[in-house]
Amino acid sequence: MARKIFGISLSLILINLAAIMERADENLLPSVYKEVSEAFNAGPSDLGYLTFIRNFIQGLASPLAGVLVINYDRPSVLAMGTFCWALSTAAVGASRIFSQVAFWRAVNGFGLAIVIPALQSFIADSYKDGVRGAGFGMVSLVGSLGGIGGGVLATLMAGDQYWNIPGWRCAFILMASLSSLIGFLVFAFVIDPRKIVSDLSSDREDLIIKGPASAASVWLESWTAMKAVVKVRTFQIIVLQGIVGSLPWTAMVFFTMWFELIGMSY
Repeated sequence: MARKIFGISLSLILINLAAIMERADENLLPSVYKEVSEAFNAGPSDLGYLTFIRNFIQGLASPLAGVLVINYDRPSVLAMGTFCWALSTAAVGASRIFSQVAFWRAVNGFGLAIVIPALQSFIADSYKDGVRGAGFGMVSLVGSLGGIGGGVLATLMAGDQYWNIPGWRCAFILMASLSSLIGFLVFAFVIDPRKIVSDLSSDREDLIIKGPASAASVWLESWTAMKAVVKVRTFQIIVLQGIVGSLPWTAMVFFTMWFELIGMSY
């Protein structure tokens, strides 16, 4: 049986912690755009490129993430994505030239692309029909809190130095360390709800892991399913409004830098 803390599944606690770190990581770089601009002599267009390259790679990698979520153990997929974004976050903090930052932001997008579908599908399978909406609402709430916390932490640390290291670099390394810890805990303790046998045995060895028949058949089936979903008119409308609706939010990531440039204090 899944472990519980204060009556709450340990798996769900760790999944929500992963959601917190995911949103915190997303907001980390935009919160220190000013310091990054000064460190690498980068202009607003260069900073916009960093956002573009991460989102572009994240979009390209999303279909791969869907295949992984369907055919493999989701806690393992989540841990892999978390370690990927943690590595890239630490590497950004250690980068010396702008091209290194751009490369690691692309890697960051790949890690986030793997995590987000796995996270959402895990939540969907962890709640019954009547309370599934509440589950998604909770993960959205804690994710928003994580985004706020990540932005505030990076902004407060950015202007100082710690052990002769710029504060913004320390914020990246700190966030990478916390993300790695959460990734390890997810891998070690989270149990995929679809792999638990009907008698709810307590040991991890009692999980039934169904491997894919072959890589070719997996991709063929996934491609067929993808084409079928894309043809659904409701899905097309949702995607269209999502594209339009995301534009202002993408522009808002520059607000922190703008406030700092006009002299607004912390």
